[in-house]
Formats: sequence, C-alpha cells, structure tokens
Amino acid sequence: MAFIDSTVVNVALPALQTSFHASVVDVQWVVESYGLFLGALILAGGSLGDVFGRRLIFIVGVAVFALASVVCGFAPNIHVLNFARSIQGVGAALLMPGSLAIISTSFDEQSRGKAIGTWSGFSAITTAIGPVLGGWLVQHASWRWVFFINVPIAVAVIAISICRIAESRSTSAGRVDWPGAVLATLALGGIVFGFIESTDLGWKSPFVFGSLAGAIGCLVVFAILERRTSSPMIPLELFRNRGFSGANVLTLCLYAALGIFFFLFPLNLIQVQGYSSTAAGAAILPLILLMFLLSRWSGGLVARYGPRGPLILGPLIAAVGFVLMTVPSIGDGYWKSFFPAIILLGLGMAITVAPLTTEVMNSVDQDRVGTASGINNAVARVAGVLAIAVFGIVMVYGFRARLVGTLATFSLPSGILQELQAHETRLAALQVPTDLDPNTRAAIQGAIRQAFVFGFRIVLSICAGLAAASAAIAWLMIPNASERRPDRKGVAT
Repeated sequence: MAFIDSTVVNVALPALQTSFHASVVDVQWVVESYGLFLGALILAGGSLGDVFGRRLIFIVGVAVFALASVVCGFAPNIHVLNFARSIQGVGAALLMPGSLAIISTSFDEQSRGKAIGTWSGFSAITTAIGPVLGGWLVQHASWRWVFFINVPIAVAVIAISICRIAESRSTSAGRVDWPGAVLATLALGGIVFGFIESTDLGWKSPFVFGSLAGAIGCLVVFAILERRTSSPMIPLELFRNRGFSGANVLTLCLYAALGIFFFLFPLNLIQVQGYSSTAAGAAILPLILLMFLLSRWSGGLVARYGPRGPLILGPLIAAVGFVLMTVPSIGDGYWKSFFPAIILLGLGMAITVAPLTTEVMNSVDQDRVGTASGINNAVARVAGVLAIAVFGIVMVYGFRARLVGTLATFSLPSGILQELQAHETRLAALQVPTDLDPNTRAAIQGAIRQAFVFGFRIVLSICAGLAAASAAIAWLMIPNASERRPDRKGVAT
C-alpha cells in the first residue's frame, strides 16, 4: 500500500493540478504532506513495534492508512486532500518499519538477504501495478479512485496479518520517545515549509525565515535530547558502526535523486510530451519490473560477495541512467529516448536496494532491527521530502529563467507578460491567455514546454551527481565481507 501510493499519486499530479487549478507549490504539498509525516514518524513507528508488538502496530498502520485514503478520495479541495495525505503518512510510518522488522526477526543472517530481496521484489511489483492502474483510473474515471484502490488492499492485508503473522517484540525495548518524534516532525516540517513556500513568498518573508530558523532550533534541541534520554528515537551509538552510517548516508543521496525524479518525470511526460496518464504510468514500468525480477538475485549477492561491490556498481549505473534522462527533448520517441535511461536506472536500483537494506539489518543485533529499519526508512523518506522541497526550487528558477529570456523575444503587451510571470509556478501547466492570435499562443506554449525541459535537465544532472556520490560513499564507508568482525555485542563492525 505504501509503495503504491509513493508512485501512483505522482501520476495523478497533473490531473490534481488541473482539477484544483493548483500551482506546483500546491501539488508539492500533496507529495510532501505525506512524506513529511512518514519521514518524521517512521522512527517512532519502529519503536512502537518493538514495544507493543510489530504485528499489532503494522495492522493499526494499515487501518489508519486505509481510512485516510477514503478521506483523500472524497476531498473537496486541495487543503482537505493535503490534511488526509498527512494522516496517510502517519499510517505508513506505522506499517512500513513493521514489515521489515517482522521479516528480519523471522530469518537468520544467512537467509535474511534473500528474504529481504523477496520483500523488495513483491514491493516492486505492487509499485509497478500502481502507476499503470492509477494512470488508467485517472484517464478513464477520476483521480479520486487512485486513493480508493487502497481500501480492498487494506482489508486483505489485515486479514492475512491476523491469520499468518506471528507477534514479536523487542525484549529490551524502552519507552517511546514522543518528545523526539514531535521535535523531528516540527524540524522537518519547518524545513519543508520554508523551502517550498519561498517560491511564492520569497526568502525575505518572515514566515519563510521563521520556519527555517525554528527548524534549526528544533534540530539542535532534538540532538541534545537524543543524547540524554534513556530511550532515544535515534540511538546515536548505532552510527558508530561504519557500515550502518555508510548505508544511511548512501540512502540519503540516492533516494533524494529518486524523490525529485519521480515527482518531475510524470509532469514531463503528461504536460510536456503529451502522454496520457496511462502511458505515463506504463513508462515507469520497466524500472520497477527490473527491480522485481532482479531483487532476490541481488539480495543473494551479499552472501557471496559482501555488500560493498553491489553498492558501488548499482549507484554508478543509476547515475548513467540519470545522465541519459537529460538527453530527450520535446517529441522524442519513448523507445529511443526515455526507455534506455529507464532501463539503466532500474538496473542500478535493482542491484542496490536489497544489498542496501540487508547491510542496514545485518549491522545491528536482532533486538534493534525495528529501530534500524525505522532509521533507514526515515532517511529514505526524508531524502525524498527534502529533495522535492529543495530541488523543486531549482526547477522553478530554471524554468523561470529560461521562460523570461524567451518571452523577452516576443512583442507581448505588458499586461499579458505580467499575467504569465505571475503564474510561473504552475510550470508546464501555465495557461496562455486566449486573447492572443493562434501563432503567438502556439509559440508561447512551445516556450513553456522548452522552459520545463531546461529546468528538468538541470535537476536530473544534479540527480546524476547524487547517484555518483552514493557510489563513492559505498567505496569509502561500506566494509567488505572480509572486514567484518563481530564486536562484543554481536554487532558487525
């Protein structure tokens, strides 16, 4: 459910933008409100599972997610939708760490890699179904059905969980760090609000400046609190393990690149390239199918070669895929332009994901797998949230710079020019005034699409750099299998 929603909503963004006459800032919040609460509270979700039972918290998370999905489907405006998406994020924060923790406590270290690979594969195939089905629903029914499809899935998941999953909990878990959870949410929310709203309000706005300053203050207090509390949400001693620290820094870089890619790519296909919603969902399918077909194999690579090699090779291949993604212009065919890039990106991620998750789990003892899962999932979600907030600004500025330069070559009345500039944050959904002659309107529409491609190329170049940085991090920080040794607590270092 959580993985479907992470991709299917992106395919629906253009329809949401049209339905609510929204700017790119508005649709950023559709993604960010979900990711913010997921990223900030997933740590608490892992701890809750350790304390109260992983199956119980998993089921509660599924139920909350399903109820919030119903509210999303009936949302009358963008504000209600964003509120319901926030509640979805809370539900996902409860169910996601529980799924991996249940698997990790059910298998020993030797077979855990293949088990997690299987988990990754089935997550990938449902993720693959999501965009295609969601695109079809958006095209032939309504974007609202994108959220309603979660309800029957939730009913099946809860029934299977009750019948087939054994309860487990940590034998040494302490209390849940609620102050830490609140501070993390406020800090992440302040950062996201400051960056996203800076596009409309400007950097000098007291709301922007105040939210960023407040976020920094919350981060400082959070760090102090986590060092002093007896049951921290983020046990800092885990980061003394080089493999655990390296895996999370790698996750931060690579998932930041993926986060902004999955946000912008459907907008490019639908609003610029002219794809239908169904075709846009299908365009991502090869990437996800590769992850499904190869994830179990890549999980087995850890037992044979150790995690370091796959975690260097995978991000490097993904970096090449991001570079190729900057080549297509407007109207280029899918098979010769986007498809090779999608294949390389999918291959790179298939090689990376299962070894990365296995490295995180194998770096801690069994009683900490819920917390470790929560931390790594939090890093992945926070990376995507921050990437959309930060690189969304890069996209808007690149789009604006190119469009302003192009519009200067047109002899447009000042009123029409001001109207276009006032709605630049709609990006490729920017509407051209109807009182212009057809040739001028067509030329301006072409300029808008070219401006989007210009900004898209800048952002995807940054993504390539982040993927290459991930490979460098693996080379520097992830230990070889021969370098591992158990310490006195039984944790690999």
